[in-house]
Amino acid sequence: MPANIRNRLIIIAGLVVLSVAPPPISLLGIGLWPRDVTVRTRGADGRMRDTVIERVPLKQGLDLQGGIHLALEVDESQGPVENRVDALDRALRVIRTRIDEFGVAEPLVQRVGDERIVVELPGLRDPGRAKEIVQRSAFLEFRIVDMRRQFQDALTGMDAALRRAGVRASGPSPVAQLLGADTTSTGAAGSDSLAIGSAGALSSLLYPGDQPGEFLVREQDYPHVDSLLNHPEVRRLIPRGLETLWSVEVVSQGAQSFRPLYAVQQDPIITGEYLADAQAQIDQLYNQAVVNFQLTRAGGRIFMRETSRHVQDYMAIVLDGRVQGDPPVIRTQIGQRGQIELGSASLQQAQDLALVLRAGALPTPLQIVEERAVGPSLGRDSIDKGKRAVIIGTLGVVLLVAGYYRFAGLLAIAALSFYVLFTLGGLASFGATLTLPGLAGFALSIGMAVDANVLVFERIREELAQNKTVRAAVDAGFLHAMPAIVDSNLTTVLTALFLFQFGTGPVKGFAVTLIVGIIASFLSAVFVTRTFFLLWIQRRAAAKELPI
Repeated sequence: MPANIRNRLIIIAGLVVLSVAPPPISLLGIGLWPRDVTVRTRGADGRMRDTVIERVPLKQGLDLQGGIHLALEVDESQGPVENRVDALDRALRVIRTRIDEFGVAEPLVQRVGDERIVVELPGLRDPGRAKEIVQRSAFLEFRIVDMRRQFQDALTGMDAALRRAGVRASGPSPVAQLLGADTTSTGAAGSDSLAIGSAGALSSLLYPGDQPGEFLVREQDYPHVDSLLNHPEVRRLIPRGLETLWSVEVVSQGAQSFRPLYAVQQDPIITGEYLADAQAQIDQLYNQAVVNFQLTRAGGRIFMRETSRHVQDYMAIVLDGRVQGDPPVIRTQIGQRGQIELGSASLQQAQDLALVLRAGALPTPLQIVEERAVGPSLGRDSIDKGKRAVIIGTLGVVLLVAGYYRFAGLLAIAALSFYVLFTLGGLASFGATLTLPGLAGFALSIGMAVDANVLVFERIREELAQNKTVRAAVDAGFLHAMPAIVDSNLTTVLTALFLFQFGTGPVKGFAVTLIVGIIASFLSAVFVTRTFFLLWIQRRAAAKELPI
């Protein structure tokens, strides 16, 4: 066998080995051979663990296996955000940490331009939970409630200010009971003072709570009371250093549902900045979900100092501007460890809260601007249709080429099988994700591989028509067709590179598959097919004709 043919066969064999790559070559991350892949999964105790599984390293995209796609941008509804790019970068790191803790296998979290973060969570079936994990600010604070009842004392002035602004009461004042007012009095002074029975626009909707600084609002009145609390006249009269925060929970008393409202100090005694760890569990005494947290040493010293100053005061645990559970009373100074009670929350909700607390707070609020959920049945249907399209298209190409170019067409089909192997091996080596557009790129590159063969075969026919020998015609055919093949493949690769550089998600998947497919098609059409021709000519040196 001539040396050039032998060298060609060695190169082809090497490419096949790299594409399939049995051990130990597969340990290098090359080829299609199943190998150990580490993924993170959540254990029964809620902790994340690394699990090693063996599988072919071709990943399915969101559109093939189902999952959730989210696009997030900085939320500037509450005001402009300074240095948006830096804030987006820091938010990206926090989200990556959360998703890593969440236990989704092979997620995609990336920044797109200077405006957007894209999150893709393959295999996830709960969009609401995913949005909660990704979008939640997770800003933790510990605040002392209004122990001196300053907000309660200011209600009279707030009602008067609302009355001057044209806002009228909607009913009798339940808070008057707390203030010791006689609600049956109809004296002239009653028009200006709750203490003598006037029903105020705000106080008439507030019921006294069991703790200092606590008020209960009927759930149906919650939106109206919230708007009153944000009225400029009311905000002006809220005592300095205080603010009102709603509870995250709704409580029931008899047939009524109430939303607790708390007056708390504006300045927290400590924030989640000092949080070192957070773990969810079920409290054995009350059989409810809780989150046990641990502060850093510096945080523990601050917490101990501040809680020692507020012994017997009530402390609200505030997360993202909402009070979690009933504010506990500080019995003694607290060090590095504490507990967040979540009331009726499930263990999974507690685990999710612990997760976002461990990952840290988002540096800026984010809003979801695009959301897509792909169910597993739709993903399976996409796979089936994609496979069917590729198979039908390939069979059509095979029949057409074999019927039109006869023996030469069969050689091209044999080379096409190597193309498929090279393409899949290349995608696996790059760790590419196979998407539905990627399947389209795969099918397109099959056509381009055959197109290169068509150019060669037509040039060989022209050379044979000039009464050249088979060997001379084959050599001239490949030589003269090469510029056209290189030009067409190069322009397509350049286009695919632009798609990869500026595209996102599925567009990038299409570009990667197309680039790898074009390279593989060039190898199969030019190198492998010519090797087959040389083998045939070497065995039939006396052949006068070529079935083409």
